[in-house]
Amino acid sequence: MTNSTPDTKSTIDTAAISTQLDKLAQTPEQFRKINTFMKRRTHMSQYCEQALLDARYHGIYVNATGKLGVLGDVSQINDLRALFADSANGSAAPLTLEIGFGMGDSLLEMAKNAPEQNFVGIEVHEPGIGRITFLADELGLDNLKIINGDAIALLDNLPNDHLDTVQLYFPDPWQKKRHYKRRFVTHDRMAKVARTLKNGGKFHSATDWEHYAFWMLEVLDSMSEFHNPNGKGNFADRPDYRPLTKFEQRGITHGHGVWDLIYLKN
Repeated sequence: MTNSTPDTKSTIDTAAISTQLDKLAQTPEQFRKINTFMKRRTHMSQYCEQALLDARYHGIYVNATGKLGVLGDVSQINDLRALFADSANGSAAPLTLEIGFGMGDSLLEMAKNAPEQNFVGIEVHEPGIGRITFLADELGLDNLKIINGDAIALLDNLPNDHLDTVQLYFPDPWQKKRHYKRRFVTHDRMAKVARTLKNGGKFHSATDWEHYAFWMLEVLDSMSEFHNPNGKGNFADRPDYRPLTKFEQRGITHGHGVWDLIYLKN
């Protein structure tokens, strides 16, 4: 395992990050309830569209809308383990939720490489939803389920101590200061993640935005619900189970950093 972070001294002002988080915490709750995602319409292939609309894929795409351009309803999804009741693994197998899987390359690879574990991915980007659904069906994977919708709303529905792992790989960094409130990793949102994780459960994130990497360190190191097995203030090496994507490898080749963070629930 090799950390892909460049061997250069960070210029990130961590004191400024702490101040920004303090200000965010003082923001009235109704203004903090803002989407962490932006739903974009993009071109998709015929097979992606087929997977979104054809009922034969509903065993994988569990809350299909039957239409294009519609955000999925997660209000009735309150038990992810139940989605695997009829699968080979059953509902008691280790369960990972990936938030915002993009085009799904890493999530698909992980489900293939760990057939004894169950995986759920939630995303709003329809080309990614359609693509991973189609490919999972082609591969005959019964340990992978896909949800269309808002991950925060889904987390609010789930029971306590429900998940073994939550993954957040390369989330939208919302790099403009006025958009920091949209970042997924805030104290409020991570408290929701912590509630749904089992004791000893894992939160794993990776980002190629240095400011967001240190922002996440600041948030998670300050939360009593989590501890950093690599030591407070330290990033993690990329674990072997997280596939290295083509996009990530291209960035590393050009000297761009990638930061992994792993935290365990106390």
